[in-house]
Amino acid sequence: MPTLSKVSRLSLKNILVPTDFSSASQSALPFAQALAQTYGSTVLLAHTIPPEPHRQIVTDHVPEEDEVVGGNARLKMDTLLEEPGFAGIPVKTLLDRGDVDDVISEIVSEHAIDLVVLGTHGRRGVSKMILGSEAERIYRSATCPVLTVGPKVQHKVEWGLRQILCPIDTSEDPAQMLGYALSLAEEHQSRFILMQVIPLVPWQHQAEMEERSRQTLEKLIPEQSKDWCSPECVVRWEYPPEAILLEAEKRGADLIVMSVHRSHATSWSHLPWPIASEVISQAPCPVLTIRV
Repeated sequence: MPTLSKVSRLSLKNILVPTDFSSASQSALPFAQALAQTYGSTVLLAHTIPPEPHRQIVTDHVPEEDEVVGGNARLKMDTLLEEPGFAGIPVKTLLDRGDVDDVISEIVSEHAIDLVVLGTHGRRGVSKMILGSEAERIYRSATCPVLTVGPKVQHKVEWGLRQILCPIDTSEDPAQMLGYALSLAEEHQSRFILMQVIPLVPWQHQAEMEERSRQTLEKLIPEQSKDWCSPECVVRWEYPPEAILLEAEKRGADLIVMSVHRSHATSWSHLPWPIASEVISQAPCPVLTIRV
């Protein structure tokens, strides 16, 4: 497996925050603001007006309807801009019409977005299959990292990245995800927990497997990183989402950094639900996903 040779400082010039003005999207604002303050970022607040429904009877377009919907959205945007957390942060607002994931994809490309920060209701199981998940469509299709704030995130007066948990799948190349996570750890002088989950290992083989896995994990951390963060390697045996959530709770994690696939297929594809969506819906802290 390739070893990360060095860690480059993270640049977050433009942070996109999609909002539907719900309490879920509102919950993402403090985290976007905290990162913007740290990295000197510009925040782009974006609202997408749903596409017009198909009309069975051909009628003339009614501009007044668009004006009312757009006017309401602009008023809500103006209210968001009055948030005290935006003091000193450059903010731009964007209003567009269309399907959310298509519009977000265009904004990411056209405005050179470095990070998307979004809130989600975190629907799981059958309800998610029926109702869909805009958040999941965004973080699985986005070409940049996405920070998702789920419904169980424990909000704090100040969000400090003291504990960063980074679960990895060693069958993949983790260089991009590790570079991102370690850069955040360096910036915030964090404790960095690198974790591998190996389910379904008989107890009599766990000690040997744990030792081999720890050695593999330790080789992934650049030597220079040990000068500015406190790395630790952990191996767990549970069902992967459960293991990640238990470790996050145990450590009081401020952030989980993990990879996500464009499709649901992963090395754990026999599991009933995608790992990332399970973690995001239950995590006590934001989850940063990087598409592989």
